[in-house]
Amino acid sequence: MNIAIVKLSAMGDIVHAAVVLQFIKRHIPYARIDWVCEAAFAGILEENPDIHAIHTVSIKAIKKSKNIADLLAQVKALRHLGRYDYIIDMQGLLKSAVVTRLIGANTYGFDRNSTRESVAALFYNNSVALAYDMNTVDRNINVVASALGFSVSREEALAKQPFLFYRGERFDFEPYLKSVNVVLVIGSTWESRNYPKELFADVANELQHNCLIVWGGDTERARAEWIADHSQYATVLPKLTLNDLKALIDRCDLLIGNDTGPTHMAWAMNRPSITLFGPTPISRVHVTPINKVLKSPSQVDPYKLNKEDFSIKEIVPESVVALAKSLLSNTH
Repeated sequence: MNIAIVKLSAMGDIVHAAVVLQFIKRHIPYARIDWVCEAAFAGILEENPDIHAIHTVSIKAIKKSKNIADLLAQVKALRHLGRYDYIIDMQGLLKSAVVTRLIGANTYGFDRNSTRESVAALFYNNSVALAYDMNTVDRNINVVASALGFSVSREEALAKQPFLFYRGERFDFEPYLKSVNVVLVIGSTWESRNYPKELFADVANELQHNCLIVWGGDTERARAEWIADHSQYATVLPKLTLNDLKALIDRCDLLIGNDTGPTHMAWAMNRPSITLFGPTPISRVHVTPINKVLKSPSQVDPYKLNKEDFSIKEIVPESVVALAKSLLSNTH
């Protein structure tokens, strides 16, 4: 059986989707699974033994450049990926639905009432009704399980095996590691999702463990350097590849971060984590004995997120530190 999964972006969304691979293989061991995603995020999926091939697209770049030749080349490439028995759109957006349809005819996805862009459902031969405000991980599992004819209980989902893999460290972490290591993920795509740098510094100072800060762009690096300047316990790491980021998370004792991709990677690798939520709903994650959340007091409408909700700053460092110490006490 040949299966194509379409989940184009973003990092955290792909992480939350990739959990389905182990359940497909558990129920259909002979399945050959290909994945289609934006080129920038292929590194998240690399080395996964349950994926036969990763096919990349550059829709974001083509949209920006408006280059017709690149668009036609992308369409041609999608049409020639091969024959699939099932093509499952796990994203539910117009762009992912178009990609799904270009790959082949036997398409599956969310129905018109289960996604932000209801027009996407027009591109599927088969659709699944799953509430949009349902837990994100459960939605991902259920849209695939429904398409392929099996079921996954909540208990099975919570007992998942780690599903992010890496080739081995290319970056030498040894000079940065100590007896207890806490990774801080300080950035995200929205400023209102970012825990203030001043409070991250307070967390590091109160926790008094080796805090390693990871970052993406220049703005995050400047924020990381500010935190390190204000805490003797915080160190800014060089920019890491996705492969080395996975390797680092696998070696850390705890990760504390905003609601963003690198934070969710800890859950995917069964490493202890604390996710800090402000304007986004905690229903995006599975809370487990080692993966905890702290949410600001604001009310969140999952159908209409408020990017001006900066209430994450109301999560006090003392709460973060208390939860961190509790998680660390179970591992040391």
